[in-house]
Amino acid sequence: MNFSSKLLEAAVAEFSKLPGVGQKTALRLVLHLLNQEKEEVESFSKAISKLRNEIQFCEVCHNISDLPVCEICSAPKRDRSLVCVVEDTRDVMAVENTSQYNGLYHVLGALISPMDGIGPADLEVDSLIERLRTDEVKEVIFALSATMEGDTTIFYLHKRLKEFNIHISTIARGIAFGGELEYVDEITLGRSITTRVPYDSAVSK
Repeated sequence: MNFSSKLLEAAVAEFSKLPGVGQKTALRLVLHLLNQEKEEVESFSKAISKLRNEIQFCEVCHNISDLPVCEICSAPKRDRSLVCVVEDTRDVMAVENTSQYNGLYHVLGALISPMDGIGPADLEVDSLIERLRTDEVKEVIFALSATMEGDTTIFYLHKRLKEFNIHISTIARGIAFGGELEYVDEITLGRSITTRVPYDSAVSK
């Protein structure tokens, strides 16, 4: 792609680094910004910069947060006996949008994937174990994507959690194998949470 401006080319190159954004889409976004008022572009730039510099991760569940402890973990009306284990913040948002869950969360940050060089040590597992030792958790719900990586991670976590006297369940498989949790519609995901099954039962099927 030939550019009439080095500045334009540099901006397009940066936007092209975003996932799912090719050069043509990047060019369209950059040209859109050029057509906006300077104040709007500066506001956009400041929001991104502030996000990168000031964002925090909850000390309890590792969800993205504005504060050391996120709003969900600090909410007094949440059911503290339930912990829903998810891969990342997008999955927290997906479950919250169902309005079918009122417990707490634990964000692993990734799924076990040997092909990508991601092992158990790269996940927030130790802090989950620590929560189960100190908190009054009665049930852990595995809400991970129905993929090989998701199933591998659940299998590993189940072995680590066996020492605790808690109920371990997994969301019902109304979700097709290979489906990412964040893309599942709210009704299906909500039904999968409310009709969750014991993990041992899910494995034996």
